[in-house]
Amino acid sequence: MALLNLLVQFMFSFAKDNSALLGSVSAIVAVICFSINDVAIKFLSGGYALHQVVLIRSFIGVIFLMAVIVPMSGGLPALKTKRLGIHFLRGSCVVFANMAFFLGIAALPLAEGVAIFFISPLVITVFSVVFLKEHVGPRRWVAIALGLVGVVIVLRPGTEAFQFAALLPLMAAFGYAGLHMLTRYIGRTESAAAMSFYIQMTFILVSSSLGLIMGDGKFAGGTDPSLEFLFRAWVWPPLADVSILILLGVVSALGGFFISQAYRVSEAALVAPFEYIAMPMAIVWGILVFDEWPDGVALAGIALILGSGLYMIWREARVSDAEVPDTPRYRR
Repeated sequence: MALLNLLVQFMFSFAKDNSALLGSVSAIVAVICFSINDVAIKFLSGGYALHQVVLIRSFIGVIFLMAVIVPMSGGLPALKTKRLGIHFLRGSCVVFANMAFFLGIAALPLAEGVAIFFISPLVITVFSVVFLKEHVGPRRWVAIALGLVGVVIVLRPGTEAFQFAALLPLMAAFGYAGLHMLTRYIGRTESAAAMSFYIQMTFILVSSSLGLIMGDGKFAGGTDPSLEFLFRAWVWPPLADVSILILLGVVSALGGFFISQAYRVSEAALVAPFEYIAMPMAIVWGILVFDEWPDGVALAGIALILGSGLYMIWREARVSDAEVPDTPRYRR
């Protein structure tokens, strides 16, 4: 714990005068945490109910936040807020996004689920223009269009390969985009610790409510993996799974904190492309852990999505280097 605390403090002190650097590094750390989270959730999806896993994860996440992140952020005063309603609205967005995505990857190969979800950075960029009045030029619009073509290729609508579960990561993407628009909206007055804390509390409220309604398994018994993951009865986890659940709580808390920090200090259009790092990670995890090898069509779609994201990162770096201090930012 002490080593982690020192590493986080060092990173923030190193980047505190450069919001772009801090936002980028925070996004990369968050993506690594979320990637580990996705693998663990999919691994547990065959034996647990989603709301049980999420509730345990969130309790552990809150404990970790209170023990490590909150003291590092100034203590309990960092959690004070006058915008509790927006915090829970933001939490509702991430609960919806997480639940839909996790239900999707219970039935889909991990790489394909992540690829479909990766319409979210494209949606975030569009939302940043519509709602935050940030500027995106024509070249980046072309990159966004190519990314959308890649998503359609992975979805394969109208073919036998299409699955209803593939729509769940797509739905999650819009919830995720809404989350980050709200992060940008309240990020100037709220700490990353507070934003992460209230998300975890929203998870606890929603998952415990779902557990009371369907935790006895009365709706279970079907054959669809996604629906079974939602309706399965709660079970007492064996000792072998406890370490995975603890890991889930820690990486969830860290990921929520760092992604909140990223979107709090940097423009959404800058941070969003860094989330594409999760794409190659998902392919590797899928092969190593689940023996899932994407076919040629899926790889083509993934390549388009990844390529558009990498171009956006490269273009952002070029434009940032060419900017003149104290002039309005415009991405060509």
